[in-house]
Amino acid sequence: MGSKAQIGAGSHLRATEASPDSVLCFSHLRWNFVFQRPQHLMSRFARDHRVFFIEEPVMKSEDSAPYPDISRCPRTGVVVATPHLPLHGSRFAHEKMLKEMLDGLRSREKIVAPIAWYYTPAMYAFSRHVDAAATVYDCMDELANFRLASPQLPLLERELMHHADIVSTGGHSLYEAKRAFHGNVHAFPSSVDRAHFETARYGVDPEPDDQVKLGHPRLGYFGVLDERIDWPLLASIADARPEWSIVMVGPVAKIAMDELPERPNLHYLGRKAYEELPRYLAGWDVALMPFAINEATRFISPTKTPEYLAGGKPVVSTPVTDVLRQYGNLKCVRIARSVDGFIDACEDAMAPAASSGEWLREADHAIEHLSWDSTFRRMLAVVGETLRHHAAPTYLSEDDIVLTQAGAQNGLSTPSFRSS
Repeated sequence: MGSKAQIGAGSHLRATEASPDSVLCFSHLRWNFVFQRPQHLMSRFARDHRVFFIEEPVMKSEDSAPYPDISRCPRTGVVVATPHLPLHGSRFAHEKMLKEMLDGLRSREKIVAPIAWYYTPAMYAFSRHVDAAATVYDCMDELANFRLASPQLPLLERELMHHADIVSTGGHSLYEAKRAFHGNVHAFPSSVDRAHFETARYGVDPEPDDQVKLGHPRLGYFGVLDERIDWPLLASIADARPEWSIVMVGPVAKIAMDELPERPNLHYLGRKAYEELPRYLAGWDVALMPFAINEATRFISPTKTPEYLAGGKPVVSTPVTDVLRQYGNLKCVRIARSVDGFIDACEDAMAPAASSGEWLREADHAIEHLSWDSTFRRMLAVVGETLRHHAAPTYLSEDDIVLTQAGAQNGLSTPSFRSS
């Protein structure tokens, strides 16, 4: 990559320097859905890079033409691109539309040799032709194990891993699952914005309107409500302890509303902004991680553990492997393997002896070195090493030459992403 290339006749060096100015992020999670790992990392990238966040397509009516919806996050500057596709059509036809929109974005924004950052292998199907300065697969979940996963996902993941420069994982279990399939795999467990959640320790007034009238003790969870939650466990706890208020904060995904158990003391408060979460957490007596133990949760490394601890709340969890590995020996994190065990663990967490400052000091020690800033810096260092290894002259593909020239002439005729 050396010096910046001249675009013209003859051989063409890749038009980039050792530090690309653009990041193309391909994500299965929508930017405004819940604030998770992709949002934390891309927000930090956006301080010094142009970040284009490509979301999964929205399927529209049969006769609608494909088009992109473009917005810019006012807080971070991240450009969010959401493709809209006609409902009917083959997978290959949809991939062609997505490729055309992506190439339109690259042309109009003059994106040449970006960092290509993947959260889902599904999007590699229409972006494999991008000549990236570095390709990163930041694997935060085993998506092939999730409900409604595409049968193409394992094949696309193998292809992406074959071509990726770096594979990073959101937890140690995923690291162990991936390290045999790539020579440059790194574990970067999800971290925590301690300053944000620590506000819950001091009380956040006023308490949210939809929680203030719920009785104590309150046991709460925030996150996506999907097939990874052990719904029979929650129903059994609610039945056994009708005086407890069980508070579930988050959007419902991939399951129908009628799959959620209904009990007088089970309260579904819906999706809340990331900024609001400490206000809810402040009003809980115990923070819950009631995950089912199944294929969908086999490799998860929940960000909620350090977030709950930063907020000063004791945690009760089912035996998720990465939770056991990182936090299983702490008094502030209780692990339960049955309904009765979960109830007992919650009661222990609320006992007067548990309110001493000892467990809180233990929690602080467990997360004192965790921060998203630190995780981002370490991940960026790995990317920087890859870019240095790529520093020998390489060549632009003909596609990139055409795209660069087309960008100078103000775009393509096909539907294209256009940032606002």
